[in-house]
Amino acid sequence: MAHCSFMYYFTYSCFYLVSLLPMRALYFIADGIYFIVYYLFGYRREVVMNNLLIAFPEKTEQERIRIAKQFYRNFIDSFIEVIKLISASDSFLQKRFSVNMDVLEELYKSGKSCQLHLGHTFNWEWGQLVLSALTPYKLMVVYMPISNKVFEKLFYKLRTRSGNIFLPANNMREAIFPHLENQYLLGLVADQNPGKTESAYWFNFFDRPTPFVPGPEKGARANNLPVVFAYMEKPRRGYYHAVVELATPDASQLAPGKITLQYVRYLENVIRRNPSMWLWSHRRWKHKWKDEYESAWIDNVPPPVRKSKQEEESHT
Repeated sequence: MAHCSFMYYFTYSCFYLVSLLPMRALYFIADGIYFIVYYLFGYRREVVMNNLLIAFPEKTEQERIRIAKQFYRNFIDSFIEVIKLISASDSFLQKRFSVNMDVLEELYKSGKSCQLHLGHTFNWEWGQLVLSALTPYKLMVVYMPISNKVFEKLFYKLRTRSGNIFLPANNMREAIFPHLENQYLLGLVADQNPGKTESAYWFNFFDRPTPFVPGPEKGARANNLPVVFAYMEKPRRGYYHAVVELATPDASQLAPGKITLQYVRYLENVIRRNPSMWLWSHRRWKHKWKDEYESAWIDNVPPPVRKSKQEEESHT
């Protein structure tokens, strides 16, 4: 425990000193890290390139490589920008991150709580802090705790600096209970891989059967909540704009699976418009479709039919 505390304060102190540098210097450091990560270490490069091949088979290899390189630059930038949070003021963030608030302002006036679904588009860490200063909603975010205790403590401190409530995904039901009396905005990164594929919703995502977590939709339907979708744009380096759009004024009025289907199509369109802004280093398509999942297939097109071993062997 003492060793963990020492490492936390040592890491925090080092990052604090780095965070004092101006953004121009921090991005110079980011460029150096990018070279090391992409060219020397090749961090998850095989996963990234395989994901891009699945998503964009129509593109040339050189086009996919360009997307990958820009993704790594955005990925490293976002890490450096999180370090900047240690010393950055609220006014600094608000100058660099804007949000269209019209939809959320109208929903708040209705007296309803709300759910916000988004994907892993950069830079969500800055976004949740800026959003909390712009809305009267009590902002809560469901997240996956980091396994490294030092970084978990550090990131939790930075993420909650504005008073936002972070709810661990593995204990969300108990963690959210004390806050349900407030009018809240619940943020969910809804493109996480599900823990149990047999209880997931399945869709075609970039023409590949893909499971999505059912929890976000089920919570919204159970509580008759409006749902908004959001994504981030990056007009230039170090500046972001979040687009918030109404998905449904009441999720309970939709058939089971339909709001998730709407989100899957929305996310795919967002990624196609600006592919380098999505987190390609996670294994989005690691789960394989099985016929026994057929009852969980929600897409408008029928599920794929698996070939028998005899059929597969006849094509080899």
